[in-house]
Amino acid sequence: MPCSRGPGGVERPGLRSLAAAATSLLALAATSLVAGPAVAATGDATPCALPRTAAHHSLGLDDWNASYPRPDRGLDAVMVFLSFPDSEPTLDPEVLTADYFPSTSRFFERASYGRFTLRAHPQRAWTRMPHDSFWYGIERDWDPGRRTAYLRDAIAAADPAVDFSAYDVVYLVADPDAPGVDSDATKVVNFERPLRADGTDIRRVVTLFEQHPPDRNVLAHETGHVFDLADLYHRPVDGKGDWDTYVGDWDVMGSQFGLAPDLFGWHKWKLGWLEGRQVVCVQGSADLTLEPMAAAPVPGGSIGTRLAVVRTGEGSALAIEARGATGNDRDTCSEGILIYRIRSETASGSGPVEVVDAHPDTASCRDRSVYPPLADAPLQEGETFTVPGDRTRVEVADRTPSGSWTVRITAGV
Repeated sequence: MPCSRGPGGVERPGLRSLAAAATSLLALAATSLVAGPAVAATGDATPCALPRTAAHHSLGLDDWNASYPRPDRGLDAVMVFLSFPDSEPTLDPEVLTADYFPSTSRFFERASYGRFTLRAHPQRAWTRMPHDSFWYGIERDWDPGRRTAYLRDAIAAADPAVDFSAYDVVYLVADPDAPGVDSDATKVVNFERPLRADGTDIRRVVTLFEQHPPDRNVLAHETGHVFDLADLYHRPVDGKGDWDTYVGDWDVMGSQFGLAPDLFGWHKWKLGWLEGRQVVCVQGSADLTLEPMAAAPVPGGSIGTRLAVVRTGEGSALAIEARGATGNDRDTCSEGILIYRIRSETASGSGPVEVVDAHPDTASCRDRSVYPPLADAPLQEGETFTVPGDRTRVEVADRTPSGSWTVRITAGV
């Protein structure tokens, strides 16, 4: 069958043989699916579970870091609204609460397939800080002393009205109109020594300095850190240039503005939202039907196979999943089979995940994407791609009537 090689080594059937190619590959995949994997794929995902390392927010998932709450159950979050002596708030706490909830809870409900509920408990009144907003020197790269003073003052000021022992997550929301508030300072702060209040240790807090209305999905991103998820963006040394070169639009931990912000399947496996039976560890070759990562389970049915993994080293793996225009990904630029690299030894912000661009010579959605070169990264029907350096081949046959994708994965070809 005549083929042309498209950008990045993607094998594309010629125009005259496109239909025949798709039909041929579909027949091959369907036959193999009936007969079983061509070489080997294990129903036990353990061999592909990378070990957790000492890296900050390591993406190893062979065990859980118990210092973080695991979102495999309902968790309670308190929202404390902080005002300052140099600025009288013009917004009610109820208005700011609506900036984040219920949208953040719905994001996680969809991402977890209903396995996790984030329950918000907003305070109804402003809590006055003891110093003016400028006194704390709020900015992205915050002076540690001033930042510590801000956090201690906030917890102490709120303590008379808040029982911190009742909550799993703490959100400190600053008055967005206070003159010393810098929205670029929004982040999660982890304490080397936990703060103590109401007989409980507070190990980390989310500090929100967003303007009203805030960035899209910003609280979902920051809450991901509370659950030990890493920053997936690339921060340029001088702060200039593209921040989204590692994963583009494809996970909220890369960008809160992403067109397809649902969490990677690897993250969902780590958080307990995907079980081992929904993850296939490919050790040889396997024919699979992958359900779109953001698709809700069929009512009354179970979650099918969502993630395929090829172990490439002691601390590295390739992950392969389907992404479709549904759920949290409903605004995606493109659909198809997404491939990305995982490195459990790489720290947050240094590229622990890198999306493999199956179409490196093209871009898409320049008017909407946070990083157009990766917006068309997924493989489409009838395409075959060999991952550079890892020699894993991914062949995409078609989409089933239910919207799943039929693929063949061959490791180490």
